[in-house]
Amino acid sequence: MKVLHEKCAGLDVHKDSVVACVRIAGSEDDVRQEVQQFGTTMKELLRLSEWLAEHGCTIAAMEATGVYWRPVWHVLEDAVELMLVNARDFRNVPGRKTDVNDAVWLADLLAHGLLRASFVPPEAQQDVRYLTRTRRQLSRERGHHVLRIQKVLEDANVKLSSVLTNVMGKTGRRVLEGLVAGETDPTALIKRKDPRVKASESELHEAVRGHVTERHRFEIQLRLDLFDALGKAIDRVDVQLQGALEPFRNAANLLITIPGVGQTVAESIVGEVGIDMTRFPSAGHLRSWACLCPRSDMSAGKHRSTRTRRAGPWLKPVLVQAAWGASRVKGSYLRAQFLRLKARRGAKKAIVAVAASILTISYHLMRTGCAYKDLGGDYFDRIDKDRAARRHVQRLKELGFVVQIEPAAA
Repeated sequence: MKVLHEKCAGLDVHKDSVVACVRIAGSEDDVRQEVQQFGTTMKELLRLSEWLAEHGCTIAAMEATGVYWRPVWHVLEDAVELMLVNARDFRNVPGRKTDVNDAVWLADLLAHGLLRASFVPPEAQQDVRYLTRTRRQLSRERGHHVLRIQKVLEDANVKLSSVLTNVMGKTGRRVLEGLVAGETDPTALIKRKDPRVKASESELHEAVRGHVTERHRFEIQLRLDLFDALGKAIDRVDVQLQGALEPFRNAANLLITIPGVGQTVAESIVGEVGIDMTRFPSAGHLRSWACLCPRSDMSAGKHRSTRTRRAGPWLKPVLVQAAWGASRVKGSYLRAQFLRLKARRGAKKAIVAVAASILTISYHLMRTGCAYKDLGGDYFDRIDKDRAARRHVQRLKELGFVVQIEPAAA
């Protein structure tokens, strides 16, 4: 097999150690390998950089192991060309697995061009990605505290979530503060409701009538304090994010023009994908990278699976959330696509398809710099009038009507 890199290295990275293998090929039969172990402190990583330079190494590959690869990358990226590799892409022959064998195997695959590099964003995008992910994590934790408050209320037989859409809304928060303060009279509690609450006073009266103990009050107050603290932390992240987003502001504003995509979703897309679309040869490559297209699994001429890969924990959920919002925008192309696919494939597959469409649209918007122009809710009817007519006629026949259609006069 042809050797593409005569001098290369494989790095097996761990928390406290890096096993490096340098592979030097003089000819097809003259291959020399040298293995050495280094620590992960700054002094040791600088020694690793010098060791690679001494051997004339031009490129090195390392496995994406949690966060342990990041400091190694930061130290070596100016000294040698680096390639980050997904562990799934270079599995060794089973058995005899050691750190040395992993480093040697990485070096061999790299020398023959059998590794596929993972996408490592530039530093400015890494800052945006870190902040958007931090905000999402804090929002999840905030939601967990709300669920815990609802659990405490159920334990106290206070059915607040049965009559209010949002327990942490104005009315819910006022009632919770009243319960924490020791108020037990349902009549006094329902006086705290907002005029916009649709539930009647009798329903609210029965909902807040429970058995609240001191333990319940303590835990509700504890969760409210944590909820507020997380809210302040999210505000701090948003302030920091606005500064980091400055180079990507125009791209984020373009993405907001897509139905279902708000400011938060647009910032997440920019943080995960970036604005340089030249790294993706086509929109299909971007959908595959985001795990929003069926995987290729064919044997003996038969497709064995068309399920999407279980990956993309940051970008995929955000796009699916945006897709649900887009499916409710009346008169839009994305809603028409959702309804069309839902009838044949079900809501879950339809919403994933809409999420893939949002990512495809985002790709073209950031590539061309143009704002989004909706195709309209009647797009599919326009492109195939005969099929639409037959579908409506068939539906009328199923309802018991006799239908005869004639083309309209020009």
